[in-house]
Formats: sequence, C-alpha cells, structure tokens
Amino acid sequence: MAQPDDMLDDEHYPAYTMGRAAEMTGASQDFLRRLEKARLFVPSRSAGGHRRYSRHQMRLAARAREMVRQGIALEAACRIIFLENQLQEVLESNRSQPRRQQAEAA
Repeated sequence: MAQPDDMLDDEHYPAYTMGRAAEMTGASQDFLRRLEKARLFVPSRSAGGHRRYSRHQMRLAARAREMVRQGIALEAACRIIFLENQLQEVLESNRSQPRRQQAEAA
C-alpha cells in the first residue's frame, strides 16, 4: 500500500480540493468546472462526491487559463493543450526508442 508521502510526490495524486486548486491556479471554480465539461481532464471525486485535483491537472488548468486570457476560446485552448500533450508523449517515446533498440541488439 502506498504511503502518504509517496502519494503526495505523485503528480497525478488528487490531493487538492476545488477551492485550493482554484486558488493555486488563479482560476475560478466555475472555470475548473468548464474545463471538466470541455474534457480537458476529469477530476477525481472524494467519498463525499467533492472534486479533487492533482498537480498535473492544475498545471493544465493554469495553461488553459493563460490561453483564454490571451483571447483563445476555451474549447480551442483545451484542444491545443491536448495536442501538445500528445506531441510530448510521442517525442518522449521516440527518444527512448533508439535506446531500446540498442539495448536489444547488445
């Protein structure tokens, strides 16, 4: 079983309430709900049904908030962020691919 310190080190652990996430990202609670509706991310829920956010989700929210402030529509900002994340995953996969092939050849 994961220890509390291990969970807090995990950027995907839903440690933050909606109020705290809004405060930390500089976004309103309504904005966080709109990001969920736009499917940028789906926050976890506590046993009582309250939304809980991870540090990763808060980074996405802060990025979306900044893009919207620059005049980009919310849906477009969410799509851009989604595509940026996909690109990053592919680049990381490509960087590790030659190492795997070299290790298998050895």
